[in-house]
Amino acid sequence: MKQRGFWGYAFQNKTLLLMLAPAVFFFILFAYVPMAGIVLAFKQYNNSGGIFGSPWNGISNFRFFFESGNAWMVTRNTALYNIAFIIVNNVLQIAAAIFLFEAVGKWFRKLTQTMLFLPYFISWVVVGAIAYNLFNYDVGTLNVLLKAVGMQPVDIYNTPSYWPVILVLVSAWKTLGYGSVMYLAAITGIDNEMYEAAEIDGANVFQRIWRITLPNLFPTVIILVLLAVGNIFRGDFGMFYNMVGNNGLLFSSTDVIDTFVFRSLTTSNEIGLSAAAGFYQSVLGFATILLANYAVRKYDKDHALF
Repeated sequence: MKQRGFWGYAFQNKTLLLMLAPAVFFFILFAYVPMAGIVLAFKQYNNSGGIFGSPWNGISNFRFFFESGNAWMVTRNTALYNIAFIIVNNVLQIAAAIFLFEAVGKWFRKLTQTMLFLPYFISWVVVGAIAYNLFNYDVGTLNVLLKAVGMQPVDIYNTPSYWPVILVLVSAWKTLGYGSVMYLAAITGIDNEMYEAAEIDGANVFQRIWRITLPNLFPTVIILVLLAVGNIFRGDFGMFYNMVGNNGLLFSSTDVIDTFVFRSLTTSNEIGLSAAAGFYQSVLGFATILLANYAVRKYDKDHALF
């Protein structure tokens, strides 16, 4: 007689469930259990009381965060940087994937793909050191070249307006190879008979890209953009901290929620304020992915995440 219910299902699929168990335990341990620390956002933390023994202070941490004048600045910077990253990175990754797919020559394609993928494996610490050696006012490569041709050096590390462009370009350079591989995999999954039929009908390479490749890439683009939108209020701490460090002159254009939380925790030891900013960030991210998914469902529910 066939077993029914949850335990019957678990017994019948025990091998699959055992394979799934490590991932389930990982997320429980590192994603759900730490959620208990959210209470710190509503407490005046002290070492003697700890997380659960410290006195409650209501929304004082949130009030201090918003009244400090930093909330709007870091929220704006985080959102605008991520919007720029989503647009620029995806456009360049799609272009690179199409170029690799259309490229003639097996060895050329492999060499180009390897060169594009290489920056992805470089640590942000190393990238920060490279940027410093390029942009340093006194001995940086850029300013040395400018002086050599009789031009004035550029004080990049004391000028906030340069950094939005620098950070967007560095992010695009570092993620180009990884993102293009995902789009290239989607392109290679397109039925080759469609390209052959288009070529017989006289379509050139640009017409094949516009009429076949891009429409078939649309579902992949939607999924990847939705996943990126879910992190639109979560900055890449490794990038921002290693590229900028604790240079207060640049905070107006480079400080994001993640770096603000880190400095609040390490320099001023404001654990409650850090927890409040982190909780605020999580709520914004959750609301954003719900709104983005709702918008996609209204347009075409088959492309929505849920």
